[in-house]
Amino acid sequence: MAQRMPGCGILYDTSLLLQFCNDDNLSGTSGMEVDDRISYLEQRLQLQEDEIQVLKAALADVLRRLTTCEENGLSLQKRGPSKVYQLLRGLPSRPSLSNGIVPQRRGYSTSPSSPKRELLTGKSKPKEASFNAEDGYVKMFLRGRPIPMFVPGAVVATYSLDTKLELPHKKLKLDWVYGYRGRDCRANLFLLPTGEIVYFVAAVAVLYNVEEQRQRHYLGHTDDIKCLAVHPDMVTVATGQVAGTSKDGKPLPPHVRVWDSVSLNTLHVLGPGPFDRAISCVGFSKSNGGGLLCAVDDSNDHVLSVWDWQKEQKLADVKCSNESVLAATFHPTEPTLLITCGKSHIHFWTLEGGSLSKRQGIFEKHEKPKYVLCVAFTENGDTVTGDSGGNLYIWGKGGNRICHAVPGAHEGGIFGLCVLRNGTIVTGGGRDRRVVLWGRDYQKLQENEVPEGFGPVRTIAEGKGDSLFVGTTRNSVLQGSLATGFSLLVQGHTEELWGLATHPGSDQFVTCGQDKQVHLWSVATHQPLWSKGIEDAARSAGFHPSGSVLVVGTVTGRWLVLDTETRDLVTIHTDGGEQISVVSFSPDGKYLALGSHDNFVYIYAVSEGGRKYGRIGRCSGHSSFITHLDWASDSSSLVTNSGDYEILYWDPSTCRQVTSAEAVRNIEWATATSVLGFGVFGIWPEGADGTDINAVCRSHDGKLLASADDFGKVHLFSYPCCQPRAPSHTYCGHSSHVTNVAFLHDDSLLFSTGGTDTSILQWRLV
Repeated sequence: MAQRMPGCGILYDTSLLLQFCNDDNLSGTSGMEVDDRISYLEQRLQLQEDEIQVLKAALADVLRRLTTCEENGLSLQKRGPSKVYQLLRGLPSRPSLSNGIVPQRRGYSTSPSSPKRELLTGKSKPKEASFNAEDGYVKMFLRGRPIPMFVPGAVVATYSLDTKLELPHKKLKLDWVYGYRGRDCRANLFLLPTGEIVYFVAAVAVLYNVEEQRQRHYLGHTDDIKCLAVHPDMVTVATGQVAGTSKDGKPLPPHVRVWDSVSLNTLHVLGPGPFDRAISCVGFSKSNGGGLLCAVDDSNDHVLSVWDWQKEQKLADVKCSNESVLAATFHPTEPTLLITCGKSHIHFWTLEGGSLSKRQGIFEKHEKPKYVLCVAFTENGDTVTGDSGGNLYIWGKGGNRICHAVPGAHEGGIFGLCVLRNGTIVTGGGRDRRVVLWGRDYQKLQENEVPEGFGPVRTIAEGKGDSLFVGTTRNSVLQGSLATGFSLLVQGHTEELWGLATHPGSDQFVTCGQDKQVHLWSVATHQPLWSKGIEDAARSAGFHPSGSVLVVGTVTGRWLVLDTETRDLVTIHTDGGEQISVVSFSPDGKYLALGSHDNFVYIYAVSEGGRKYGRIGRCSGHSSFITHLDWASDSSSLVTNSGDYEILYWDPSTCRQVTSAEAVRNIEWATATSVLGFGVFGIWPEGADGTDINAVCRSHDGKLLASADDFGKVHLFSYPCCQPRAPSHTYCGHSSHVTNVAFLHDDSLLFSTGGTDTSILQWRLV
């Protein structure tokens, strides 16, 4: 068995039988986990009756190959049939590999988006990649599992694992950030004197000049930003972030960063050390030159601390509340007075020396709300609060009692409060979505309603003239006035985001996610050309080569074809009952392939420019869910990856697996989105567990490769990336696992999507 079979060139076949009757080198597995495969097949035989038909077909193929091998004079009579018959009888033995090691059975992650486990930093060093020059394949290892990848014939003679790759000739610069975090954050939208509004999403603080349609970005944070405050000088900004974990598993403590909004330079960092979990509230003092800063962390006691931020020195701290704290702010005219509010409380704090003393707000005859949601101050120093009961309460200056009340000012909670330059007050409602203007005597003067699709009001900021900026709980920012109404300025997704695809010929891209929303974006306007709600959470998307239609795959097995011009539904189909993790048209537009979590790839014939679909069949052979797929440039074949690190090849016209190494070795692939393959395996870091990289994409000119990892990073490599642990440029901005990457049709831009941070980052290649 040590000699290679002449002229056979067999690729690993998921019938799971060929590895018992073909040489390890020939099959390209060279010691794959035979025992693991046998055990899995036993379960399949017991649990899935239809698998018997697959096994019968595989047996016929094996017998045919045995006959061929016998004719070539190879003596496999004993080893081949005995293993085949054992498998079919359901009585497999536990065969040893050639090195005498019996592999231990191992379970695999159920999803590439499952929470990160510990990195493989155990005592044993990860196996290094190897190159078999005789048979022309490279073998890498993920979680100890060998993955053979065939080297193109033109490269075999000169290929070496020791060759050093160069860094890519281009770099990425963050160009635009799509999204806003209004779903669970408050008081995080302000207008600066520069004409920019400042807000945040993911780990990016965004400064957006609406008139000039230009963004700048502060990128000092390492994880989710949760709160933001602007200094009285209207230049200095403070932002607080959550605790995180570095790539090597080390904790990254929560901290506050104070930075200059003009230069974007970090001025001071408060922490790490005194804060726990996250910074939920932050605020500058107003009456003493803004020399103090207060912060509340997300520990069980929600500790309130006061800092001399320029000296990075903590002056006092105190346990604030066992319940959630939603706002913390200094009084505008009394430098030692602070107010915090949240669930079941409003507290008035006095800073004396190095301690903070508390007075509770007394509601007396007034309804005590479940939550005090927001706080602001009138011109004369009174404190105004909005609560979950829809009540507006005014607390006399310096006191802790209500001096005036507007009960039922809103139907449902009051989420936003803004005192305007002329002394009037604007409130924003949750359930009723109303924006209401109140006079100094707290009489209602004017109101307008935010369109339902944008969700409840989260925060309000005063703009120029009578204009207002409104942040909503559905992660949108609106601009307008009470007289004219409000229109969209910033659109965001609201739940985990996976689907991303760029238009084949226009400056457009599509995104979709768990929020059941599909957005077709214009790069020119940075806003959706259209948005469409669908019945199911979406997971994947892809354009027809003509660009006239796009396909959206959902988590239920249903997939939709939408007209890109009108957003009308062209057709809808269902394949299986699990999520469609990848959809892709062939380059000639005649086929559509859909990879499912039910382990099958469904192939459809496409006609009438992407408006008619006829199912050809399904590709059966993977033993885990499909993760990625790519088409050959001539549309003659496709390659797929699965959750247990298989690389399989298929003929779309027959849905049969292509098992000849020589038939697939030299195929030119139209795209490179599969995370496993010879051209991309250099993206994997040492000790990777197989789920660390969620997506990869090759530029259209074939010179660059971008990857999206589970640590919030976007990497840019040179292509082909076929040396172990290739060098890359690395970029931050996402605070969650990066789920997808895609180049614009002309390679001028790269897009990346964050999973639970719901953001889309647009990177310019420079």
